[in-house]
Amino acid sequence: MESNALRVMIKKILLSVVLIVMQFQLFGQNKYYTNPVSDTVFIADPFVLNHEGIYYLYGTTASSRGFQYCTSKNLVDWQPGGFAYERIENSWGQTNFWAPEVIFYKDQFYLIYSAVGQTMFGNGLRLCLAVSDKPTGPFVDLYAPLFDLGYSCIDGHIFLDDGTPYLYYEMVGSVGEFRKNDGFLWGYIFGVELSPDLSGIKNEPTLCLYPSQEWEGINSMKARSNEGMTVFKNNNTYYITYSGNHYEDPNYGVGYATASKPLGMWTKSEHNPILKQDIPNKVSGPGHNSIIKSPDNSEWFIIYHSHASLTHPNHVRILNIDRLKFLPDGSLKVHGPTRTPQLYPTGAQ
Repeated sequence: MESNALRVMIKKILLSVVLIVMQFQLFGQNKYYTNPVSDTVFIADPFVLNHEGIYYLYGTTASSRGFQYCTSKNLVDWQPGGFAYERIENSWGQTNFWAPEVIFYKDQFYLIYSAVGQTMFGNGLRLCLAVSDKPTGPFVDLYAPLFDLGYSCIDGHIFLDDGTPYLYYEMVGSVGEFRKNDGFLWGYIFGVELSPDLSGIKNEPTLCLYPSQEWEGINSMKARSNEGMTVFKNNNTYYITYSGNHYEDPNYGVGYATASKPLGMWTKSEHNPILKQDIPNKVSGPGHNSIIKSPDNSEWFIIYHSHASLTHPNHVRILNIDRLKFLPDGSLKVHGPTRTPQLYPTGAQ
């Protein structure tokens, strides 16, 4: 009897050991990433395009020549490429190459960006549109600038709604001498339908968003701004994510608004910001995002930048990705900003 009991006990112990080993093996099969996702990609205003299973990353860098790109199969491991767009001697845009975004439309790739160009169109920045047969470029200017309404425009974003192109951008200006702490920058988000060939706007732009919530810096003497927008649709609701405050401010963050039509009326969420600083976890100024799905199309991710330095937040920024959730009532929630290990996007190789 004692011998049988001992054998049973030994079998139970061995079974427990086997189960523990199997659990460790299964756990070891999972892959984890930690933000920032790259120690070598210093990029602001990140935009990600998914084309035929490859992710293409574009953004604002220190280059004064144009825009470089990176590629990935999983949103985490990025390989640097060359220049997707590089100015030439007679390019209209000459400096301040900011916030590039790329869409695939009618079998071609279109890059929209902002730059400072020749003075024939007045001072300040304008939006430009370039075209290429490949997401890696080389992109060649098609309309530079795309239009000129007599004021500076940045952060161009093209949203395709059942094939109809809509353009969103930030109108920017200043009050007083903000560089002398005697004034501030301001920014409003406008939207407008584009012509089918993307050659220009079809009508007068519509005001979509302006600074109205306290976190957006409505009393700031640096910037009172809504900017860096991304528009997408889910369950017949249009969402626009945007950033508020000054990009060098640790309080720079992300909010969102919803509408029943592409140009609004837009209603800001009372839960804004959905992405904000977390200094104890070493996150400062998370913002200017794009939205993309995981490789198997089952998860939503928000791609955004944050300050590379906590003590001296400035224009040097780093790349982050976190999960974006739709709650049962349709509201958005970001699982982040994170600095702890996170599972790779589902379907990642």
